[in-house]
Amino acid sequence: MLAAHGGAELRDIMKTDLHTLPVDLDQEIAAERFQDTDLVSMPVINQKEQLLGVVHVEDILDVIEEEVTEDFQKMAPVSTLEEGIRDASIFTLYRKRIGWLVILVFMNVFSGAGIAHFEDVIESHIALVFFLPLLVDSGGNAGSQSATLMIRAMATGDVTVRDWVKMFTKEFSVAIALGGTMALAVATVGLFRGGPEIALVVALTMVFIVIVGSLIGMSLPFIFKKLDLDPATASAPLITSIADIVGVLIYFSIAAWLLTL
Repeated sequence: MLAAHGGAELRDIMKTDLHTLPVDLDQEIAAERFQDTDLVSMPVINQKEQLLGVVHVEDILDVIEEEVTEDFQKMAPVSTLEEGIRDASIFTLYRKRIGWLVILVFMNVFSGAGIAHFEDVIESHIALVFFLPLLVDSGGNAGSQSATLMIRAMATGDVTVRDWVKMFTKEFSVAIALGGTMALAVATVGLFRGGPEIALVVALTMVFIVIVGSLIGMSLPFIFKKLDLDPATASAPLITSIADIVGVLIYFSIAAWLLTL
């Protein structure tokens, strides 16, 4: 107004393309709008577009800190703490953590069942046991990497649910390259530890486990988002447990097939 000439009317100098925040808007979405617009403040309006107040960027910084803390707790996985960990009681910390730990324990029972199913193969080729932790951990690690990248991409808006096919194809290509490289490395150890047959089993398993683990890790955040759940819930321990079960089945299935030919 100070820069306008004396005869100017308000309708000539006012701005109509304002960025506003509905009063019932989720605070995480509000934070994203501040990031997209680089504004230092935004008006808050009701359904009648009446001004109710103003949100400043300083307020949004607190919101972002809360959301990041919540995401990290879910990736642990730990139920969200409403208070700081220093002020939380021992019982509160126990209650927030025990649920996921019990679920993951029972999920790992399936890994044990898979191993028990292939006892005959293991007894005939005891060298297979040496590579079991290495292989299943590789699948879990690859899946955790994929999930972390995807969760962050979703949080920043770089990726949406509609991008699943594109990201699946890209992750599949990357996983083949990763699995092939890791297979070459582990096959050398397998050759010296158990001979050419074991080396082949280990190499093939590594390729398949890394591919499957990566695709599981990449896809779970999309699945959670589609179900209106927080993608951060697709945490590393959950993905690792799933990858362990799948990895055991892949490893000993390949071993049973190749070593009994």
